[in-house]
Amino acid sequence: MSAVMAERQGTPVHAQPPAGVEITARVDGQDDLLPPAALELLAGLHRRFELTRQTRLAVRRARQAFFDDGGLPDFRADTAAIRAGDWKVAPIPAALLDRRVEITGPVDPKMVINALNSGANCYMADFEDSTAPTWDNLLTGQRALREAVAGTLAFTSEQGKAYALKPFEQQAVLIVRPRGWHLDEKHLRVDGAPIAGSLFDAALFAFHNAGVLAAKDRGPYLYLPKLQCMEEAQLWDDALGHIEQALDLPAGQIKVTVLVETLPAVFEMDEILHALRGRIVGLNCGRWDYMFSYIKTFRAHRDKVLPERGQVTMTQPFLRAYSELLIQTCHRRGAHAMGGMAAQIPISGDAEANEIALGKVRADKLREVTAGHDGTWVAHPALIPLAREVFDERMPGPNQHDVLREEVTVTRDDLIKPSLGTITRAGFEGNVEVCVRYLAAWLDGNGCVPIHNLMEDAATAEIARAQLWSWLHHARQPVGQVPPGENLYLDDGTPVDFALLERALIGLPARLGDRSRLPGGSRINEAIGVLDRLTHADELEEFLTLPAYARLD
Repeated sequence: MSAVMAERQGTPVHAQPPAGVEITARVDGQDDLLPPAALELLAGLHRRFELTRQTRLAVRRARQAFFDDGGLPDFRADTAAIRAGDWKVAPIPAALLDRRVEITGPVDPKMVINALNSGANCYMADFEDSTAPTWDNLLTGQRALREAVAGTLAFTSEQGKAYALKPFEQQAVLIVRPRGWHLDEKHLRVDGAPIAGSLFDAALFAFHNAGVLAAKDRGPYLYLPKLQCMEEAQLWDDALGHIEQALDLPAGQIKVTVLVETLPAVFEMDEILHALRGRIVGLNCGRWDYMFSYIKTFRAHRDKVLPERGQVTMTQPFLRAYSELLIQTCHRRGAHAMGGMAAQIPISGDAEANEIALGKVRADKLREVTAGHDGTWVAHPALIPLAREVFDERMPGPNQHDVLREEVTVTRDDLIKPSLGTITRAGFEGNVEVCVRYLAAWLDGNGCVPIHNLMEDAATAEIARAQLWSWLHHARQPVGQVPPGENLYLDDGTPVDFALLERALIGLPARLGDRSRLPGGSRINEAIGVLDRLTHADELEEFLTLPAYARLD
């Protein structure tokens, strides 16, 4: 019997961590969450898959170099047989057949309780874009999920308000999102190297909860982020198979949904489904990260600079093509086609503004259900009834797999054609504010921040940061109506240049007012410095969180 199985079954094992494993941080209670058997599982995963992970990341860099040299993404010639083949993914578990409304959020105890009690069909517990990966946050989240699965999670606020879980039958189905392949977990090193954050999050959750969840026919279930190609999907399939074997789970017990939130991935949706066909249940339109990926992929292409974020809606042709192709692909293969996030949050004290915001949510959800999506995301519990009402009216069954969208024809050029629009002063300064306020909060340990009645996470901050870099480093005639090589202009005629950025950064602290009321307010100046350096850099940084991660803890 392995140490992993022995400890999970209550058999005493040697208390020392496996050779070569080093934990570089400490918080109260971590020994309970990281017993030797869990560390053995993590070390085994690292030793088996780290070389492959690094190889895949190197392929990403090579592909980006191809794009930087003027290349364009396209459907792969070597996988045409997969796209043409007549195959289906494995049957979907009963607990995941109806996913019409999903709520997402971080993994602190209060959020976990409120999300599971929210009335949504599913709760995506997020270790990725809405969690700042401090060691304390990660282990607090793992403990909260373990107690939630066991039915013992409770929380009392500083004000004395008590939170407790509803009965299991009334809870949302739990789905966990680990970090992407690109992120390390610096606090746990194996043979001197940091383990992949993705494997740390997924394997530790499975170690503590897989047996209980499997017995309840509830998974474990995962959301997999930031994939770019079928080989990265295959890496996940192999790693999850390793976890299943180590934990004595049936092959395919761990079910997954993949977020299609990178531009390269939209050209490999069939291939990603095929690589994971024994365990995948659907794809999701991760539209905020997808927009960020579009900007990053085309960072060297002057003709593909996007207008301000608020104008790049899902009704824009290139985003509509992405959504419709995802629906067609998923339903052809017997998989869910999940819609995207409504980031709005209720606006108290302004009924008119709140009604306008809710109207935008309603229109977006109506677009999704009419197009054929099988479910959608919300960021706030108050939006669940609205989203459910829209989907209940148009989707009487548990899903819409019968909506095949066979009339949809999407070409490479449809998926990469940029949208037209403008850059307003409010849009430029809004991007600066979102970047700085979110980054300050993230550095302070808070990965999910309400800003101007929108719930901002790393994905939306990445859009704002990448757009600023793109606007400042490239000109685009449809936006600024100026010849290539010259500055872009705001719609009021102001040049978009580094002087404009400097004025926005200098003026931001005064516009923010009392920093003590802002999440991470004490780190505003640090965040301004980080954004200034990233925006002036000759090359767009791959992810905002990579350089910022070194500043955590």
